[in-house]
Parts: sequence; C-alpha cells; structure tokens
Amino acid sequence: MVEPKLYKETLERLKVLSFPFELPLEVTHYIGGEFVKGENPFPVIYPATGEVIGSAPEGRAKEVDLAVEAAHRAFQSWGKMPPSERRPYLRRFAEKIREYRPVFEVLESLDVGRPIRENRLGYVDRMANNIEFFADFAVTHGSEAYPMENGYVNYVLRFPVGVAALITPWNMPSMLATWKIGPTLAFGNTAVLKPAEFTPLGAWLLARCAHEAGLPPGVFNVVHGFGPDSAGELLTKHPLVRLISFTGETTTGRIILKNAADTLKRTSMELGGKAANLIFASADLDRAVEVTVRAAFFNQGEVCLAGSRLLVERPVYEPFVEKLVAAARALRIGDPLDPETQMGALIAEEHLEKVMGYVEHAKRVATVLTGGKRPDLPHPLDKGYFLEPTVVVDVAPSDKVCQEEIFGPMVAVLPFDTEEEAIALANNTPYGLNAIVQTRDVGQAVRVSAALEVGTVWVNDWFVRDLRVPFGGAKQSGIGREGGHYGYEFYYETKNVCIANR
Repeated sequence: MVEPKLYKETLERLKVLSFPFELPLEVTHYIGGEFVKGENPFPVIYPATGEVIGSAPEGRAKEVDLAVEAAHRAFQSWGKMPPSERRPYLRRFAEKIREYRPVFEVLESLDVGRPIRENRLGYVDRMANNIEFFADFAVTHGSEAYPMENGYVNYVLRFPVGVAALITPWNMPSMLATWKIGPTLAFGNTAVLKPAEFTPLGAWLLARCAHEAGLPPGVFNVVHGFGPDSAGELLTKHPLVRLISFTGETTTGRIILKNAADTLKRTSMELGGKAANLIFASADLDRAVEVTVRAAFFNQGEVCLAGSRLLVERPVYEPFVEKLVAAARALRIGDPLDPETQMGALIAEEHLEKVMGYVEHAKRVATVLTGGKRPDLPHPLDKGYFLEPTVVVDVAPSDKVCQEEIFGPMVAVLPFDTEEEAIALANNTPYGLNAIVQTRDVGQAVRVSAALEVGTVWVNDWFVRDLRVPFGGAKQSGIGREGGHYGYEFYYETKNVCIANR
C-alpha cells in the first residue's frame, strides 16, 4: 500500500479551495460501468511539493481484458445507434464536466503542477466542447454521392470501427483525453482510456462524469497503469482493439506502431515537436514577446506545441531578446494552487533532471541569459520540481538544444538575416508539428506559412484551436489528422455502394 506524505500547507490550501475529496486520493479503474479498485497501487505525486497525495492501481492483463471486452460488448449496441441517439448521452457528459469545473481545475494542478490560473482560462470549457462539438458534428454531417457519366451512382456509407484505445500524455491530460473521447464516442466507437501514469486524477474524474451522465456500461472505460509490460502495451496488442489514438513522444509512438502492426490496427499519432517561432522585423515586438512567453513557458514549457526555437530577424534581435529576458524574469513561480502564480512545477523529479541536463549542456556550449536554476521557494515548495524560465543565446542551430524536444521552460534564440534563411532554419529539424510566424506583412505571412514543413502554423498567436480544422504533424511529429471531417478517415470505416442504372 502506498503511504501518503501530506504537508499541512497543501491540505490547508485545498480547504480554502473547497476541494470535495479527502486526501489521500484513492484512484480507481472504471470498467463496464463500475469503479474497480484494482491491485498493484503506485503513488500519485504532487509535483509542486514532491509529496505522495494518493495512489492509483496498475492495470495488467486482467483489467485490460475486462475493459476491452466490456467495450466490445457495448459496441454491439452503441455502434448501431444513429448519431442523434448518441448525442443526448454525450451532451450530458459535457454538462457533467462543466458541473465539476472547480474540481477539474484543482485536480489538474495536483496532477500536473500547472498553475490553477491557467486551468481557469477556458480549460474546462475546452474539455466540454471537445465532447459537444463532435456529438453535434456526427449528427449534422452527412456523406457523399458521385454520379457517373454512364448513369451509375456511387454513394459512401460510414460506420464505426470498434474498440478504440486512447493513450494520453501527462502534460494536459484532461483536455487531451476529451479531445480523443469526443470523436471516438460521437462516431459510434467505444473507448478504453489509458492516461499517463504521472497523471491519473483527471481521467478518474472523467469516469465519474461519464457514469453520472448515464453512458451505457462499457461505452467508456478507464484503465490506469504504465506503458511497457503494463496497460499501455497490453492495449496496443489486444486483438479486440481496432483503433489506437496516441499523443506522446516520438520514441513511444514508434513502439506502438510496431505493436499495432501484427493486427493491422488503425493508428493516429500526434508525437513530439520542436516548433520554430519566427519573429520578423515587421512584427509588433511587444505583442511578439507576449505570444512568445506564452508559447515558451505555458505549462512550464511542457507542451508538444511549445515554441522553443526563437528565430529573430537581426534588426530586431537585440531589442527582442532584451524584452524577452525581462518578461521571463517577471514571471511569478510558486504554488500552483495560488491564483497569482504564473508558472508551476515540472511533472516529476526524473523529468526535471532530464531538463537540467540540457541546461548544463547549454552552459558549456552557449550563453544562458536568464534562468537555468531552481528557484528559492519556501517549504514545502522547496521539495517541488521547479525550474526558472531559461533563455539561451549563442547556440548553433545544429546543437541538441535546437534539435531535440526538451519539454521544459527553456528556449534558444537565434538570429537570421533573410526570409529564406528563416525558413531553412525552421525546417531544419526532424519534427514538423507546428510553427509560429510573427509579422505584420500579410504577404510574408502567407509565403512563410506555405513554406514551413509543419501541420499547423499560427500567425501572430499560439495555441488557438478550431475543432473543424485538421490537426497533426509532419515528418517525425506524427501520422494522420484529426478534427472535423478529417477525423472521419480515422474513426469511421467507409463503404462505397455503386448502383447500376438498370
């Protein structure tokens, strides 16, 4: 049994927030419409203090089999429902998410170490909208017909695929889970969600929302655990699982693709990133710094979409760097449950050590203008996994700081002289998830956006999501696109019917 270590300060903070659960938290699986305690508990650690605040059960073969079989049984009826009959269930699911808004806001901070102020800026609304949007989309969008010159007519039928394994990361766990749950269930599939082992709390509450919304047993299941030799690997190999939607690092994605190959499962992979943020001389510098700080340090930089490579046109390089360093130093680091905190803790001690390895490397090969060390914080935050926002200059574009996904509050700034050079630098990584272009020259924005080898380009902003548009990565940042009708290709089977004219 996991023994909790709870600081008085954390308990007092939760009382102020009227947190409805008692610590330590005892997370459960959710299988076939029932909450299952499970076995093999592992600790749930609060990143801001390093304390154990609860436990979650590790799902192994027994739990994975039960969950997949429950989902398979439920698919026999859920998959045959017309979208208009599934929509009321999903709307109630979304309503329950909103009803539990204050709890999700706290759980997400306890899970991730992210400041609660960021959870209050539309985060829960985005979660609920991920469910509602696809519930409506499935009802309102039809199919296609293709008349032929000889009088024959083709039309396309779409039908659900089956059981989907939804494997989600730890950086924005609740929102990214609903991003997958929405289209999975709306298009008639059933789901087994496997959240990251670092962050089981949001998925646990999502299961409660689904249960209270009255989703039929087995339509939505949650199994906790790890990847290799645990719930994650077992799901990717299970013969009754027909789809795998995965968000996470590229190395894990490769393993999942190998596991899925034996049974030819459908896979949708949103993998790592190393986004370039291109700041041209025509940009509004104050606005550019504001966007850059969000793109670099939101969620402690633990975002696959983070703009961690800053490419700045030489005429504005020095004033931009000066403004950026001042803005980074002004960020308030501390207690994630304090609404004034602007930057929280990294997810885990081992991840902090990994990021610090990049920082120490940068100190040897480049110049660290600010950050690069752990902040001086009072007890119990002195035990947490905090790192100051870090800005690095004088670094080679080929250096690992500019090539590898660090996933922390660290950015490298490089100058460029021409538009062509900026594009070449931006494309010079194995990744192609997204990029940011900051300019007031519309023609330049159009040219550069077209030339970047990425799945998404934001112009003069960052992390704006419209569920109608395609989302996914190029190169080693992923396979496939989700969103709007692009999700049809993954979450639906298609059948062509050709009718003769006689």
